Amino acid sequence: MTADAGPDPLPSWREGSVKRRLLAFALAVSTPGDPAWVAPQERIAVFDNDGTLWSEQPMYVQLAFALQRVRTLVADRPELARHPLVAAALDDDIKALMGHGLEGLLELAAITHAGMTDAAFSDLARAWLRQARHPRLGVPYTGLVYQPMLELLALLRARGFRSWIVTGGGVEFVRVFAEETYGIPPERVIGSTLQLRYGEENGQPTVWREAMVDSINDGEAKPVGIARAIGRRPIAAFGNSDGDLAMLRWTTAGPGQRLGLLLHHDDGEREVAYDRASPFGRLDQGLELAGRHDWSLVSLRRDWDRIFPSPPTQD
Repeated sequence: MTADAGPDPLPSWREGSVKRRLLAFALAVSTPGDPAWVAPQERIAVFDNDGTLWSEQPMYVQLAFALQRVRTLVADRPELARHPLVAAALDDDIKALMGHGLEGLLELAAITHAGMTDAAFSDLARAWLRQARHPRLGVPYTGLVYQPMLELLALLRARGFRSWIVTGGGVEFVRVFAEETYGIPPERVIGSTLQLRYGEENGQPTVWREAMVDSINDGEAKPVGIARAIGRRPIAAFGNSDGDLAMLRWTTAGPGQRLGLLLHHDDGEREVAYDRASPFGRLDQGLELAGRHDWSLVSLRRDWDRIFPSPPTQD
């Protein structure tokens, strides 16, 4: 990780204090004999998804999927249009939808993503991701992953880390693309869930998706989800919003060398500039708490030389 250690593992990160800290941390905790060395089984990193690993503007990708599903479902079941969340979705009234908070968005997901087997949902989401395009940039949503974060994931993997996604989004939706897009297998995704039930369909065992939210994995629920699913406290955490603060606090309060990082979306030319007032990925308290807790606050404008794998052409 020094100048003579081979190719730069983080070429899309500009030289500066954030990049130096990332490289120094990854090297120290994975080098036997270093005072900061951490045993391989303890090298766990957790990443938020929306706004941390891929774009969340102008809306969460899973919300875009739900809006498309609403129209398909209402065509077959017009009575659904009487539900206030469905009515707002049909009107593309994002402000009204966001007025219900993440709980309301997950209720909309329950309405639009349920009534099918888990396998059928995965096929449906996978097909949508193949054909869906960002409304302004005209590229697949999976083309809007952040190249610097892909490099960071690869660096940590090379240094013996196991990385997990810890998201407020639906766990089954993220599992559809996480392995191909990020190299993170589905069993290492923690997210919000719908209620599931086991049954048989045409004599075959199935897991069926119910139209009811089971858990919301955001804010203070993130450390709880990590404790339940992983059973170890991570040593590195990466997020971009106030919904990630408890996860960063839980991670960095542990003993030994720790790393917390918040992305600050301040580049209105190459991406979207947003923080305190955004309905998606709101970053308010985090701007103040980063310095207090020694978390790296990453400026996309200053710290990233490149944002996407291929620069999208804006309309």
